Amino acid sequence: MFVPAGLHPARAEHRQLDQLARAGADLFEIGLAHHDAGLDGPVIQAAYRRALSRGNVLARALRAVEHAAGLRPTVVMTYWDPVHRHGPEHLARLLADAGAAGAMVVDLPDGQAERWQAAAKDANLSTPRLIPRHLADTGLATVAAGASGWLYAPASTGPTGYRGPLDVPALADFTTRLRAASPLPVVSGVGISTPGPRGTRGATGGRRRHRHPRRPRPDGLP
Repeated sequence: MFVPAGLHPARAEHRQLDQLARAGADLFEIGLAHHDAGLDGPVIQAAYRRALSRGNVLARALRAVEHAAGLRPTVVMTYWDPVHRHGPEHLARLLADAGAAGAMVVDLPDGQAERWQAAAKDANLSTPRLIPRHLADTGLATVAAGASGWLYAPASTGPTGYRGPLDVPALADFTTRLRAASPLPVVSGVGISTPGPRGTRGATGGRRRHRHPRRPRPDGLP
């Protein structure tokens, strides 16, 4: 269950997370607000602008992570710019100390992947990777080799919130290629808004839902 951090005062945010946990959420994704969320649609971008307007973005996000992690396994969703500004090593430690099980940098630059993954491993955070469909098989293997936890295969090339038609055979082919490149679980979201595509092996509803240990080993193994 994806929840942008920092939209509400602490008590209201905690109540929201409590209600979502009681309603059946088995994992929380806490979104760290960013001013240029290019992979997200208008709803999440508007939520991030609101969170940014409230200030103290990182502190509010850490507060949300701490509460969410006390309820369910929790992963932080972020763009690279906040990681770069706060420092990969520093931010990874802050997220781990708040109780996060992992963090996914959705636009992680190839040239920064090794540093980020090393920082996350030192902090005992898993590092799921969002894998673009356009990568060749050799590129898939390279990107997947540094990931831990799972690989994320977008069901659509559109932003989050996309509700148009899906090319389910293309998604199935992409997940097959990912499984050939890595033993990590492959999960999907972005564009899955109806029950139909969920029959595709590896695809699940919403942004993503995936059972994950509360504090995983750095290599992503159980």
